Amino acid sequence: MAWLLHRACCLKVFCQPSRGPFSSGIARAWSGGPLTAYMPEAVAFAGSRDHPGLYTVSVEQVDEFWGALGRNRLMWINPFHSVEDCNLQQGWVSWFLGGQLNVAVNCLDRHVHTAPNKVALIWEKDEPGKEVRVTYRELLELTGRLGNTLKRQGVKRGDRVTIYMPPCPLAVASMLACARIGAVHTVVFAGFSSEALADRIRDAQSETVITVNQGLRGGKVTELKQTVDQAVRVCPLVKRVLVSMRTEQKVPMSELDVPLEEEMMKEDVCCEPAVMESEDLLFLLYTSGSTGKPKGLVHSQAGYLLYAAVTHKYVFDYHDGDVFGCVADIGWITGHSYVVYGPLCNGGTTVLFESTPVYPNPGRYWETVERLRINQFYGAPTAIRLLLRYGDEWVKRYDRSSLKILGSVGEPINTEAWEWYFNVVGDARCPVVDTWWQTGGICISPRPSSPGDEILPGMAMRPFFGISPALLDDKGSILTQNNVSGALCISQAWPGMARTIYNDHKRFLETYLMPYPGFFFTGDGAYRSSQGYYQLTGRLDDVINVSGHRLGTAELEDINQHRAVAESAVIGFPHEIKGEGAYVFIVLKKGTDVSQEKLSNELKELVSKKIAKYASPDYIQVTKRLPKTRSGKIMRRVLKKIVENKADELGDLTTLDDHEAVEEIIEGHKRLLQEEQGQ
Repeated sequence: MAWLLHRACCLKVFCQPSRGPFSSGIARAWSGGPLTAYMPEAVAFAGSRDHPGLYTVSVEQVDEFWGALGRNRLMWINPFHSVEDCNLQQGWVSWFLGGQLNVAVNCLDRHVHTAPNKVALIWEKDEPGKEVRVTYRELLELTGRLGNTLKRQGVKRGDRVTIYMPPCPLAVASMLACARIGAVHTVVFAGFSSEALADRIRDAQSETVITVNQGLRGGKVTELKQTVDQAVRVCPLVKRVLVSMRTEQKVPMSELDVPLEEEMMKEDVCCEPAVMESEDLLFLLYTSGSTGKPKGLVHSQAGYLLYAAVTHKYVFDYHDGDVFGCVADIGWITGHSYVVYGPLCNGGTTVLFESTPVYPNPGRYWETVERLRINQFYGAPTAIRLLLRYGDEWVKRYDRSSLKILGSVGEPINTEAWEWYFNVVGDARCPVVDTWWQTGGICISPRPSSPGDEILPGMAMRPFFGISPALLDDKGSILTQNNVSGALCISQAWPGMARTIYNDHKRFLETYLMPYPGFFFTGDGAYRSSQGYYQLTGRLDDVINVSGHRLGTAELEDINQHRAVAESAVIGFPHEIKGEGAYVFIVLKKGTDVSQEKLSNELKELVSKKIAKYASPDYIQVTKRLPKTRSGKIMRRVLKKIVENKADELGDLTTLDDHEAVEEIIEGHKRLLQEEQGQ
């Protein structure tokens, strides 16, 4: 109790009381009753009697909508005087001008005041059954000690801090400690090589790195400190490496290295929160760029936090007391928004998943759901397709009755995987939200919607509040009708969008704002159905132009509906007659016994039936596995080089998870061509 009084004194001058709705009992989902029970702010929105009405307000009365949510759902040190000042034509975006707040206070302190012993994090460690629960009070103490440690080590407001850690409570505390003292964190996925890590440290100009001695994933030990040692040798700006002990294994420590736990125990739990402007930098998140040079997308404080919290609440229908299970790594934006910032801002309980979908067996996800009583489960289509290969038994042996919502993220989910996810994992009772993003948060998703609205397999469907999608043709003209495909753009700024590329605003403008002036270009193609629903058709650089017909690779990859196919990747290649042809790589389900010829004929017939004859693949290559990054994304550029017979030009493979897969595919490609030439 003394500690809580001390904490209250620490915060008294900094934060205005929250009028947020999350401490009161909100109905689980809007069921057609009073709209204000679903969104309390709706009382101020004239004419908003249902979900379409709320959405209309969000895109037509932008200041009123986001102003009300910003005032009600965030805790401000000083309130904002203007909701937004944005011009996509000119390339500037600012939200909640004049407002001052602290993100860590919003994610921790205000919840400690009302429910100090509520569980904030459930750390699902690599070994099942060894989970660790961390309360809001404990996470605040951890964050406070770490914030004070960073300050004592010389970290100042605005400094960039690189975090290279697996999912664990101290990694979350590291992010929040940076936010607390005004430093800018850049979390690098702890599977990246030393070269990739060094590139990001140098680009961010980080003087501080936080890491662990070793990582544990899938029953294997990874030498993370060793990777950092190799990286900092070519990063002369680095002044200190804070090392936490994930395992008991001692590692060599240099003069740069600081034993993190030892130093933290010397510090007080109360760390004064910095007063941050709404548009101050919160974090950098590096994504791979087409030039090969990683680009550090910049996210700022208030707009990002509000958008993460609101999307978490309404897309997943999160309710106080739920256990939210996003199994993404914190090194990716999904982990930032829906493992850390969204759930914690909402005062939720969030799962940190350290392991893999198949360790110690393919039932790991569902055993975790049963043991932790997870209510919302959010994972990648790649993992769903992988688990589908192992059949239904691994799912059905575990109790999944706690599940209420299933989500997919990262890429379009094919129809077969969607239906398996819905029917088998969710017992045909849990809505599946196939979410489409821009870096920062979910932009299009089947939910939220009006009560009882349909959800169609493999479609993102409905724009979220404040998101105004537009489809444009090759000439930059807006396509206003339905039943049409085009370049997916967003016609107005939204709070959660990236603000720039770190130290390269010109590249930000050229990538996102100049291709279609006045619009934010997402890089994706989409189809708008006759009902106005959106379906992602793939990256526009993944579009194949066959005999004048534009085909998104995601459409062709729907051959996963075939009973024998677990996973596929489609690559375009130059074709003498058609301009471009389709080359399909497929991975078969375990135990499948079918000849290559029979399979080829059936798949071509399936594509002809589902799309058209012109879309029928020219080549179909069966392989044991596809080349993927350590996060599970298919490396299509590698496949494209192989198909173009440029295997000696594969480029940077530092993020490749399995180098043997590439060798097998190269050899298989050669055999396939020889067989074709021999016929």
